[in-house]
Amino acid sequence: MAHVHTKERAVSRRLLLRGMSAMSAPVTVGLPPLAAMFNSQGTAYAAGVAKPPSRFVLWFNGNGVVERYWIPTETGRDFTLTPCLAPLANFREDIHVVTGLDNPAARLPGPGNDHHRSMSALMTGTSFTGRGAGGPSADQVIAARIAGDTRFRSLQIGVSQESFGESIQRNMSWAGNDRALPPEMLPHKLFDRLFGARDAGWVARKRSVLDAVQADAATLKQSLGKEDRLRVDEHLASVRDVERAIASLPPSYRKVEEPQFDGDMKDWPRIAKLQSDLLVHALASGQTRVASYMLTKCQGLTRFPWLGYTAARHHDYTHQDGKAPGGADGQRIMRDICRWHVEEFAYLIGRLKATPEGDGNLLDHTNIVFVHEHAEANDHKNNGLSVIVAGHAGGLATGRHTRHTGTIGDLYLAVANQAFGAELKSFPSANRELTGLFG
Repeated sequence: MAHVHTKERAVSRRLLLRGMSAMSAPVTVGLPPLAAMFNSQGTAYAAGVAKPPSRFVLWFNGNGVVERYWIPTETGRDFTLTPCLAPLANFREDIHVVTGLDNPAARLPGPGNDHHRSMSALMTGTSFTGRGAGGPSADQVIAARIAGDTRFRSLQIGVSQESFGESIQRNMSWAGNDRALPPEMLPHKLFDRLFGARDAGWVARKRSVLDAVQADAATLKQSLGKEDRLRVDEHLASVRDVERAIASLPPSYRKVEEPQFDGDMKDWPRIAKLQSDLLVHALASGQTRVASYMLTKCQGLTRFPWLGYTAARHHDYTHQDGKAPGGADGQRIMRDICRWHVEEFAYLIGRLKATPEGDGNLLDHTNIVFVHEHAEANDHKNNGLSVIVAGHAGGLATGRHTRHTGTIGDLYLAVANQAFGAELKSFPSANRELTGLFG
Protein backbone atom coordinates (compact mmCIF):
# COMPACT_ATOMS: atom_id res chain seq x y z
CA MET A 1 0.00 0.00 0.00
CA ALA A 2 1.50 3.34 -1.07
CA HIS A 3 2.05 6.09 1.48
CA VAL A 4 2.53 9.78 0.89
CA HIS A 5 5.11 11.61 2.94
CA THR A 6 4.61 15.26 3.69
CA LYS A 7 6.69 17.43 6.00
CA GLU A 8 4.54 16.33 8.94
CA ARG A 9 2.74 13.06 8.31
CA ALA A 10 2.52 9.93 6.19
CA VAL A 11 -1.03 8.73 5.43
CA SER A 12 -2.20 5.91 3.22
CA ARG A 13 -4.19 7.12 0.23
CA ARG A 14 -6.51 4.10 0.63
CA LEU A 15 -7.21 4.54 4.30
CA LEU A 16 -10.66 3.45 5.49
CA LEU A 17 -12.47 3.66 8.80
CA ARG A 18 -13.77 0.26 9.82
CA GLY A 19 -15.91 -1.07 12.64
CA MET A 20 -18.82 -3.26 13.64
CA SER A 21 -22.31 -1.88 13.91
CA ALA A 22 -24.69 -2.41 16.80
CA MET A 23 -26.22 -5.28 14.84
CA SER A 24 -22.84 -6.85 14.02
CA ALA A 25 -22.93 -5.85 10.37
CA PRO A 26 -19.52 -4.63 9.15
CA VAL A 27 -19.29 -0.88 8.54
CA THR A 28 -16.76 0.79 6.24
CA VAL A 29 -16.49 4.55 5.84
CA GLY A 30 -14.26 5.73 3.04
CA LEU A 31 -12.35 8.96 3.60
CA PRO A 32 -12.15 11.94 1.28
CA PRO A 33 -8.75 13.01 -0.08
CA LEU A 34 -6.73 14.53 2.77
CA ALA A 35 -3.86 16.98 2.49
CA ALA A 36 -1.55 14.39 4.03
CA MET A 37 -2.27 12.05 1.13
CA PHE A 38 -0.67 14.43 -1.40
CA ASN A 39 2.76 15.79 -2.13
CA SER A 40 3.64 19.34 -1.12
CA GLN A 41 2.17 20.72 -4.37
CA GLY A 42 -1.07 18.77 -3.97
CA THR A 43 -0.70 17.35 -7.46
CA ALA A 44 0.01 13.67 -6.77
CA TYR A 45 -0.51 11.01 -4.14
CA ALA A 46 3.26 10.57 -3.99
CA ALA A 47 6.01 12.45 -5.82
CA GLY A 48 6.39 10.91 -9.26
CA VAL A 49 3.94 8.08 -8.50
CA ALA A 50 0.35 8.99 -9.34
CA LYS A 51 -1.94 11.91 -10.00
CA PRO A 52 -5.42 11.99 -8.48
CA PRO A 53 -7.53 9.49 -10.44
CA SER A 54 -10.03 10.65 -13.03
CA ARG A 55 -13.70 9.74 -12.64
CA PHE A 56 -16.47 9.33 -15.18
CA VAL A 57 -20.23 9.76 -14.74
CA LEU A 58 -22.80 9.08 -17.46
CA TRP A 59 -26.01 10.99 -16.64
CA PHE A 60 -29.33 10.29 -18.36
CA ASN A 61 -32.79 11.84 -18.66
CA GLY A 62 -35.55 10.30 -20.72
CA ASN A 63 -37.77 11.57 -23.53
CA GLY A 64 -35.63 14.29 -25.09
CA VAL A 65 -35.80 18.09 -24.97
CA VAL A 66 -37.52 21.12 -26.45
CA GLU A 67 -34.80 22.41 -28.73
CA ARG A 68 -36.00 26.03 -28.85
CA TYR A 69 -35.59 26.28 -25.07
CA TRP A 70 -32.50 24.10 -24.82
CA ILE A 71 -30.07 24.75 -27.67
CA PRO A 72 -28.11 28.05 -27.58
CA THR A 73 -28.28 30.17 -30.71
CA GLU A 74 -24.65 31.25 -30.54
CA THR A 75 -21.60 29.02 -30.64
CA GLY A 76 -18.21 29.58 -29.04
CA ARG A 77 -17.61 31.21 -25.69
CA ASP A 78 -20.16 34.01 -26.03
CA PHE A 79 -23.27 31.85 -26.13
CA THR A 80 -26.37 32.77 -24.15
CA LEU A 81 -27.67 30.22 -21.69
CA THR A 82 -31.16 29.17 -22.76
CA PRO A 83 -34.05 28.81 -20.26
CA CYS A 84 -33.36 25.09 -19.86
CA LEU A 85 -29.64 25.65 -19.30
CA ALA A 86 -30.08 28.62 -16.96
CA PRO A 87 -29.47 26.52 -13.78
CA LEU A 88 -25.88 26.09 -15.00
CA ALA A 89 -25.11 29.82 -14.86
CA ASN A 90 -22.76 29.41 -11.87
CA PHE A 91 -20.96 26.57 -13.63
CA ARG A 92 -20.56 28.10 -17.07
CA GLU A 93 -16.78 27.62 -16.95
CA ASP A 94 -17.23 23.97 -15.97
CA ILE A 95 -19.34 22.82 -18.94
CA HIS A 96 -19.17 22.32 -22.68
CA VAL A 97 -22.51 22.23 -24.52
CA VAL A 98 -22.36 19.95 -27.56
CA THR A 99 -25.15 19.91 -30.16
CA GLY A 100 -25.75 18.35 -33.55
CA LEU A 101 -24.64 14.80 -32.76
CA ASP A 102 -26.14 11.88 -34.65
CA ASN A 103 -27.28 8.53 -33.19
CA PRO A 104 -27.27 6.44 -36.38
CA ALA A 105 -27.77 2.99 -34.84
CA ALA A 106 -31.22 4.15 -33.66
CA ARG A 107 -32.39 4.09 -37.29
CA LEU A 108 -31.35 0.53 -38.02
CA PRO A 109 -34.31 -1.80 -38.66
CA GLY A 110 -35.26 -4.11 -35.84
CA PRO A 111 -37.67 -4.80 -32.99
CA GLY A 112 -39.13 -2.26 -30.58
CA ASN A 113 -40.32 1.32 -30.89
CA ASP A 114 -38.33 4.52 -31.35
CA HIS A 115 -37.53 4.70 -27.62
CA HIS A 116 -36.20 1.12 -27.48
CA ARG A 117 -33.98 1.62 -30.50
CA SER A 118 -32.76 5.07 -29.52
CA MET A 119 -31.90 4.02 -25.96
CA SER A 120 -29.86 0.99 -27.00
CA ALA A 121 -28.05 3.01 -29.66
CA LEU A 122 -27.43 5.94 -27.29
CA MET A 123 -25.84 3.85 -24.56
CA THR A 124 -24.06 1.18 -26.57
CA GLY A 125 -23.98 2.23 -30.22
CA THR A 126 -25.74 -1.05 -31.04
CA SER A 127 -29.25 -2.09 -32.05
CA PHE A 128 -31.99 -3.08 -29.63
CA THR A 129 -32.15 -6.89 -29.53
CA GLY A 130 -35.79 -7.19 -28.54
CA ARG A 131 -34.77 -7.82 -24.93
CA GLY A 132 -32.11 -5.23 -24.25
CA ALA A 133 -29.04 -3.48 -25.56
CA GLY A 134 -26.82 -5.19 -28.09
CA GLY A 135 -23.52 -4.58 -26.32
CA PRO A 136 -21.75 -2.91 -23.39
CA SER A 137 -22.67 0.69 -22.57
CA ALA A 138 -20.16 3.53 -22.73
CA ASP A 139 -19.77 3.70 -18.96
CA GLN A 140 -18.87 0.02 -18.81
CA VAL A 141 -16.38 0.33 -21.66
CA ILE A 142 -14.66 3.13 -19.76
CA ALA A 143 -14.92 1.27 -16.44
CA ALA A 144 -13.04 -1.66 -17.97
CA ARG A 145 -10.09 0.68 -18.57
CA ILE A 146 -10.02 2.89 -15.48
CA ALA A 147 -11.77 1.06 -12.61
CA GLY A 148 -8.46 -0.16 -11.19
CA ASP A 149 -8.63 -1.81 -7.78
CA THR A 150 -11.58 0.23 -6.53
CA ARG A 151 -14.19 -1.41 -4.31
CA PHE A 152 -16.85 -1.09 -7.02
CA ARG A 153 -15.98 -1.40 -10.70
CA SER A 154 -18.88 0.96 -11.29
CA LEU A 155 -22.07 2.14 -9.59
CA GLN A 156 -25.49 2.30 -11.20
CA ILE A 157 -27.76 4.90 -9.57
CA GLY A 158 -31.39 5.76 -10.29
CA VAL A 159 -34.03 8.14 -8.98
CA SER A 160 -37.49 7.68 -10.49
CA GLN A 161 -38.85 4.32 -9.37
CA GLU A 162 -41.61 3.99 -11.95
CA SER A 163 -41.98 0.35 -12.91
CA PHE A 164 -43.21 1.02 -16.44
CA GLY A 165 -41.40 -0.47 -19.37
CA GLU A 166 -39.13 -3.26 -20.49
CA SER A 167 -35.47 -3.67 -19.60
CA ILE A 168 -34.21 -1.12 -22.11
CA GLN A 169 -36.47 1.54 -20.60
CA ARG A 170 -35.51 0.84 -16.99
CA ASN A 171 -31.76 0.31 -17.46
CA MET A 172 -29.03 2.48 -18.92
CA SER A 173 -25.92 0.45 -18.04
CA TRP A 174 -25.17 -2.80 -19.84
CA ALA A 175 -22.32 -5.23 -19.21
CA GLY A 176 -22.90 -6.76 -22.65
CA ASN A 177 -25.55 -8.11 -24.98
CA ASP A 178 -28.84 -8.25 -23.00
CA ARG A 179 -26.88 -8.07 -19.70
CA ALA A 180 -28.47 -5.20 -17.81
CA LEU A 181 -26.90 -3.56 -14.75
CA PRO A 182 -30.00 -2.19 -12.98
CA PRO A 183 -29.75 1.14 -11.16
CA GLU A 184 -30.11 1.24 -7.39
CA MET A 185 -33.10 3.53 -6.90
CA LEU A 186 -33.48 3.38 -3.12
CA PRO A 187 -31.20 5.69 -1.09
CA HIS A 188 -31.50 3.28 1.86
CA LYS A 189 -29.98 0.44 -0.14
CA LEU A 190 -27.35 2.62 -1.80
CA PHE A 191 -26.27 3.88 1.63
CA ASP A 192 -26.01 0.29 2.89
CA ARG A 193 -23.97 -0.71 -0.12
CA LEU A 194 -21.50 2.15 0.25
CA PHE A 195 -21.08 2.02 4.02
CA GLY A 196 -21.26 -1.70 4.45
CA ALA A 197 -24.31 -2.27 6.68
CA ARG A 198 -25.91 -5.33 5.17
CA ASP A 199 -29.25 -5.29 6.92
CA ALA A 200 -32.15 -3.32 5.49
CA GLY A 201 -33.27 -2.10 8.90
CA TRP A 202 -30.44 0.28 9.73
CA VAL A 203 -32.77 3.29 9.60
CA ALA A 204 -34.68 1.88 12.59
CA ARG A 205 -31.57 1.88 14.80
CA LYS A 206 -31.16 4.43 17.54
CA ARG A 207 -27.45 4.61 16.80
CA SER A 208 -25.70 5.89 13.69
CA VAL A 209 -23.52 3.70 11.50
CA LEU A 210 -20.78 6.19 12.43
CA ASP A 211 -20.90 4.98 16.01
CA ALA A 212 -19.15 1.84 14.81
CA VAL A 213 -16.10 3.76 13.54
CA GLN A 214 -15.69 6.35 16.30
CA ALA A 215 -12.63 4.70 17.81
CA ASP A 216 -10.98 4.30 14.40
CA ALA A 217 -11.71 7.94 13.57
CA ALA A 218 -10.32 9.20 16.88
CA THR A 219 -7.09 7.26 16.36
CA LEU A 220 -6.74 8.57 12.83
CA LYS A 221 -7.24 12.20 13.82
CA GLN A 222 -4.40 11.96 16.34
CA SER A 223 -2.03 11.46 13.42
CA LEU A 224 -3.38 14.31 11.28
CA GLY A 225 -2.73 18.02 11.07
CA LYS A 226 -5.38 20.62 11.91
CA GLU A 227 -6.64 21.01 8.33
CA ASP A 228 -7.14 17.29 7.87
CA ARG A 229 -8.77 16.81 11.26
CA LEU A 230 -11.32 19.42 10.27
CA ARG A 231 -11.85 17.73 6.90
CA VAL A 232 -12.47 14.35 8.53
CA ASP A 233 -14.97 15.92 10.93
CA GLU A 234 -16.77 17.64 8.04
CA HIS A 235 -16.83 14.43 6.04
CA LEU A 236 -18.29 12.37 8.88
CA ALA A 237 -20.84 15.10 9.58
CA SER A 238 -21.94 15.04 5.95
CA VAL A 239 -22.31 11.25 6.09
CA ARG A 240 -24.49 11.67 9.16
CA ASP A 241 -26.55 14.36 7.43
CA VAL A 242 -27.29 12.00 4.56
CA GLU A 243 -28.06 9.20 7.01
CA ARG A 244 -30.58 11.39 8.84
CA ALA A 245 -32.13 12.60 5.59
CA ILE A 246 -32.65 9.03 4.39
CA ALA A 247 -34.05 7.97 7.76
CA SER A 248 -36.60 10.80 7.55
CA LEU A 249 -38.06 9.57 4.24
CA PRO A 250 -41.63 8.26 4.40
CA PRO A 251 -41.93 4.46 4.70
CA SER A 252 -43.22 4.23 1.12
CA TYR A 253 -39.86 5.50 -0.12
CA ARG A 254 -38.09 2.41 1.19
CA LYS A 255 -39.40 0.10 -1.49
CA VAL A 256 -40.22 0.20 -5.17
CA GLU A 257 -43.98 0.27 -5.63
CA GLU A 258 -46.35 0.32 -8.54
CA PRO A 259 -46.74 4.02 -9.41
CA GLN A 260 -49.87 5.77 -8.20
CA PHE A 261 -52.52 5.94 -10.90
CA ASP A 262 -50.26 5.77 -13.97
CA GLY A 263 -47.28 7.92 -13.08
CA ASP A 264 -44.91 8.51 -10.19
CA MET A 265 -46.03 11.11 -7.65
CA LYS A 266 -43.13 11.04 -5.18
CA ASP A 267 -40.76 13.86 -4.32
CA TRP A 268 -38.04 12.99 -6.80
CA PRO A 269 -35.99 16.18 -6.24
CA ARG A 270 -35.50 15.06 -2.65
CA ILE A 271 -34.40 11.59 -3.74
CA ALA A 272 -32.20 12.95 -6.55
CA LYS A 273 -30.17 15.09 -4.17
CA LEU A 274 -29.70 12.21 -1.73
CA GLN A 275 -28.50 9.97 -4.55
CA SER A 276 -26.14 12.69 -5.78
CA ASP A 277 -24.77 13.15 -2.27
CA LEU A 278 -24.11 9.43 -1.99
CA LEU A 279 -22.46 9.37 -5.42
CA VAL A 280 -20.11 12.19 -4.41
CA HIS A 281 -19.17 10.29 -1.24
CA ALA A 282 -18.40 7.19 -3.33
CA LEU A 283 -16.24 9.11 -5.81
CA ALA A 284 -14.44 11.17 -3.18
CA SER A 285 -13.57 8.19 -1.00
CA GLY A 286 -12.25 6.16 -3.94
CA GLN A 287 -14.91 3.45 -3.76
CA THR A 288 -15.48 3.77 -7.50
CA ARG A 289 -14.30 5.84 -10.44
CA VAL A 290 -17.26 5.21 -12.75
CA ALA A 291 -21.00 5.66 -12.29
CA SER A 292 -24.20 5.96 -14.28
CA TYR A 293 -27.05 8.15 -13.05
CA MET A 294 -30.60 7.65 -14.37
CA LEU A 295 -32.69 10.60 -13.19
CA THR A 296 -35.78 9.60 -15.22
CA LYS A 297 -36.57 6.56 -17.32
CA CYS A 298 -36.48 6.14 -21.06
CA GLN A 299 -40.01 6.91 -22.30
CA GLY A 300 -40.65 8.00 -18.71
CA LEU A 301 -44.15 8.35 -17.28
CA THR A 302 -43.31 10.46 -14.25
CA ARG A 303 -45.64 13.24 -13.11
CA PHE A 304 -44.26 16.43 -11.59
CA PRO A 305 -46.20 17.62 -8.53
CA TRP A 306 -43.23 19.73 -7.36
CA LEU A 307 -43.58 21.70 -10.61
CA GLY A 308 -47.36 21.78 -10.47
CA TYR A 309 -47.77 19.44 -13.46
CA THR A 310 -49.84 16.37 -12.60
CA ALA A 311 -52.54 16.39 -15.27
CA ALA A 312 -50.39 14.30 -17.59
CA ARG A 313 -47.21 12.26 -17.63
CA HIS A 314 -43.76 13.19 -18.90
CA HIS A 315 -44.14 11.18 -22.10
CA ASP A 316 -47.55 12.75 -22.73
CA TYR A 317 -46.10 16.25 -22.45
CA THR A 318 -43.53 15.44 -25.13
CA HIS A 319 -46.20 14.73 -27.76
CA GLN A 320 -48.97 16.81 -29.24
CA ASP A 321 -51.41 13.89 -29.12
CA GLY A 322 -54.23 15.34 -27.02
CA LYS A 323 -53.20 13.68 -23.73
CA ALA A 324 -51.54 16.86 -22.45
CA PRO A 325 -51.67 20.57 -23.31
CA GLY A 326 -50.27 21.16 -26.77
CA GLY A 327 -48.95 24.15 -28.65
CA ALA A 328 -47.14 26.92 -26.79
CA ASP A 329 -48.47 25.82 -23.39
CA GLY A 330 -47.18 22.29 -23.85
CA GLN A 331 -43.79 23.59 -24.97
CA ARG A 332 -43.50 25.75 -21.87
CA ILE A 333 -44.36 22.81 -19.62
CA MET A 334 -41.64 20.75 -21.28
CA ARG A 335 -39.28 23.70 -20.83
CA ASP A 336 -39.93 23.66 -17.08
CA ILE A 337 -39.48 19.88 -16.88
CA CYS A 338 -36.19 20.03 -18.76
CA ARG A 339 -35.00 22.89 -16.57
CA TRP A 340 -35.65 20.76 -13.49
CA HIS A 341 -33.49 18.01 -15.01
CA VAL A 342 -30.67 20.52 -15.43
CA GLU A 343 -31.16 21.80 -11.88
CA GLU A 344 -30.42 18.32 -10.56
CA PHE A 345 -27.42 18.03 -12.87
CA ALA A 346 -26.18 21.39 -11.58
CA TYR A 347 -26.58 20.16 -8.00
CA LEU A 348 -24.20 17.27 -8.68
CA ILE A 349 -21.68 19.59 -10.35
CA GLY A 350 -21.84 21.90 -7.34
CA ARG A 351 -21.28 19.07 -4.88
CA LEU A 352 -18.27 17.81 -6.83
CA LYS A 353 -16.83 21.30 -7.08
CA ALA A 354 -17.24 21.85 -3.33
CA THR A 355 -15.24 18.71 -2.50
CA PRO A 356 -11.50 19.52 -2.14
CA GLU A 357 -8.95 17.17 -3.68
CA GLY A 358 -5.26 17.94 -3.83
CA ASP A 359 -4.64 21.39 -5.26
CA GLY A 360 -8.20 21.58 -6.64
CA ASN A 361 -11.51 19.81 -6.24
CA LEU A 362 -13.26 16.63 -7.29
CA LEU A 363 -14.81 18.24 -10.37
CA ASP A 364 -11.29 19.00 -11.63
CA HIS A 365 -10.73 15.25 -11.90
CA THR A 366 -14.18 14.23 -13.17
CA ASN A 367 -15.89 14.11 -16.55
CA ILE A 368 -19.71 13.94 -16.67
CA VAL A 369 -21.67 13.37 -19.89
CA PHE A 370 -25.39 14.27 -19.83
CA VAL A 371 -27.50 12.64 -22.57
CA HIS A 372 -31.13 11.98 -23.64
CA GLU A 373 -32.47 9.19 -25.84
CA HIS A 374 -33.90 11.77 -28.28
CA ALA A 375 -33.18 15.27 -29.51
CA GLU A 376 -36.51 17.07 -30.08
CA ALA A 377 -38.82 14.97 -27.91
CA ASN A 378 -42.03 15.40 -29.91
CA ASP A 379 -40.46 14.14 -33.13
CA HIS A 380 -38.43 11.26 -31.62
CA LYS A 381 -35.42 12.77 -33.36
CA ASN A 382 -32.27 10.69 -33.14
CA ASN A 383 -30.05 13.14 -34.96
CA GLY A 384 -29.08 16.59 -33.74
CA LEU A 385 -28.64 15.34 -30.16
CA SER A 386 -27.84 17.87 -27.44
CA VAL A 387 -25.26 16.82 -24.83
CA ILE A 388 -23.61 18.55 -21.89
CA VAL A 389 -20.08 17.55 -20.93
CA ALA A 390 -18.93 18.85 -17.55
CA GLY A 391 -15.82 18.70 -15.38
CA HIS A 392 -12.14 19.20 -16.09
CA ALA A 393 -10.71 15.69 -16.38
CA GLY A 394 -8.48 15.52 -19.42
CA GLY A 395 -8.49 19.29 -19.89
CA LEU A 396 -12.05 19.66 -21.18
CA ALA A 397 -12.48 22.90 -23.13
CA THR A 398 -15.16 24.55 -21.02
CA GLY A 399 -17.33 27.66 -21.16
CA ARG A 400 -18.47 27.12 -24.73
CA HIS A 401 -21.09 25.72 -27.08
CA THR A 402 -20.02 23.84 -30.19
CA ARG A 403 -22.00 22.26 -33.04
CA HIS A 404 -20.75 19.07 -34.63
CA THR A 405 -21.55 16.67 -37.43
CA GLY A 406 -20.19 13.61 -35.64
CA THR A 407 -21.95 10.84 -33.74
CA ILE A 408 -22.59 10.11 -30.09
CA GLY A 409 -20.03 7.32 -30.51
CA ASP A 410 -17.46 9.90 -31.65
CA LEU A 411 -18.08 11.81 -28.42
CA TYR A 412 -17.68 8.71 -26.24
CA LEU A 413 -14.48 7.81 -28.06
CA ALA A 414 -13.05 11.29 -27.46
CA VAL A 415 -13.99 11.24 -23.77
CA ALA A 416 -12.62 7.73 -23.22
CA ASN A 417 -9.29 8.45 -24.89
CA GLN A 418 -8.64 12.11 -24.17
CA ALA A 419 -10.03 12.36 -20.64
CA PHE A 420 -9.05 8.90 -19.43
CA GLY A 421 -6.31 7.62 -21.73
CA ALA A 422 -8.35 4.51 -22.46
CA GLU A 423 -6.68 3.96 -25.85
CA LEU A 424 -9.89 2.67 -27.41
CA LYS A 425 -9.52 1.91 -31.08
CA SER A 426 -13.23 2.03 -31.78
CA PHE A 427 -16.74 2.29 -30.35
CA PRO A 428 -19.90 1.19 -32.16
CA SER A 429 -21.29 4.02 -34.32
CA ALA A 430 -18.03 5.99 -33.95
CA ASN A 431 -16.11 7.11 -37.03
CA ARG A 432 -13.42 9.17 -35.32
CA GLU A 433 -12.84 11.01 -32.05
CA LEU A 434 -14.90 14.18 -31.82
CA THR A 435 -12.57 17.18 -32.09
CA GLY A 436 -12.65 20.45 -30.16
CA LEU A 437 -13.74 18.99 -26.81
CA PHE A 438 -10.38 18.90 -25.06
CA GLY A 439 -7.29 21.05 -24.94
